[in-house]
Amino acid sequence: MPTAAPRRSLINDPGFVRLWTAETISHFGSSFSHLAMPIVAIQLLNAGPMEIALINLADFLPFLVFGLLVGALVDRLPRRGVLIVSDIGRALLLLTLPISYALGVLSIPQLVIVGLLLGTLTVFFDVAYQAYLPSLIPKEDLVEGNSKLEISRSAAGLLGPSLAGALIAIVRAPAAVVIDAISYLFSALFIFSIKPHHESVTEQRDAAAPAASKPRASLRSDIAAGLRYVFGHPALRTIGGATATSNLFGSIAGTVELLFAYNVLGLSVALIGFASTLGSAGGLLSAVLADRVSKKIGVGRTIVLTIPLGGPMLVVLAFCQPGNDLLNALVIGGGFFAAAASGTLYNINQVSLRQALTPPEMSGRMNATMRWFVWGTIPIGALLGGIIGTNLGLREALIIGGIGGTFAFVPLLFGPVWKIKEMPTGVAQK
Repeated sequence: MPTAAPRRSLINDPGFVRLWTAETISHFGSSFSHLAMPIVAIQLLNAGPMEIALINLADFLPFLVFGLLVGALVDRLPRRGVLIVSDIGRALLLLTLPISYALGVLSIPQLVIVGLLLGTLTVFFDVAYQAYLPSLIPKEDLVEGNSKLEISRSAAGLLGPSLAGALIAIVRAPAAVVIDAISYLFSALFIFSIKPHHESVTEQRDAAAPAASKPRASLRSDIAAGLRYVFGHPALRTIGGATATSNLFGSIAGTVELLFAYNVLGLSVALIGFASTLGSAGGLLSAVLADRVSKKIGVGRTIVLTIPLGGPMLVVLAFCQPGNDLLNALVIGGGFFAAAASGTLYNINQVSLRQALTPPEMSGRMNATMRWFVWGTIPIGALLGGIIGTNLGLREALIIGGIGGTFAFVPLLFGPVWKIKEMPTGVAQK
């Protein structure tokens, strides 16, 4: 009997390689602006906790406001086109910052507005990206594709923050934002270069002739169906509750981390970049080991046991004192490492479980609904972080964020996740 032909590695798939390259370049560039934008606010505009909270709020508020609507819209638009337009739009928005700085008109309100618009385009990009990948590669290759993208993203984060810290010290933060803008343009170019024949028949049919099928339900009906499915599913509902809780308290702490490191501990931008690099190393290590860990202790237990691990390190960070810069940078880096390592293990397993539990016809709306739910708490946490940091203190905000994040596993105790040992492969069921 003839043997089956071996599966071709995605390394040899031109469409995937172009998308992979685009994502790698974009994430590398984003490491510059993620560090540069708050440094701009702190160094050049004398921002305090509330101003930093507003900037962080603007970055994630669109996920809360537009997430569900974008999920329904993306299913009606050519996904590759959405990715390209989102990349170009983000590049142009970022370029307004160094231009305004050169003209002497850069301000906190501009940073907030740019953050809002960047966040809106990122909602479109992220939702379209999750829908586009399954149309670009065979379903049996999705695990390999997602693993490569996660490893690449973490590897880019390893080098990016240190280089960003060094570049910001040399050319100042506004000029460093240009690197991210250029990365978005290159990302758009690589996605544009993906040939139509690399896409699956499904993507081409949906993009070219959506009206050929039966009439679509209304956007409101699509959104409602996604909400009913996610919140009616015990595993998805409890995963969403745990992730939303973790993001809420993580955002409270994240709002004040840079202010605490820069203003209280007196760390240089280069040392802060070094600490961020340690965090990326934790994410990369977990991305490589995620499959091995989940097979060893089980998918459900990996999810429940990893989500609280980053919280205690935030509490330790809150008790750091100024005077020993290297030790403080190592403590901060250790916290970033723990948060990234545990968070990556958690996310790879919970996202894979969500995909395995969800039928194909509901996957787009499930992803959009989950992102709206779990990312929607991030701007709320940012606002709370600013309020707590201003009225109680930066250390207190770190402690509250760390303790709350440690108990993020509690919603998972009220669902079936702990008992799931292997990734479901049959028909999705509640």
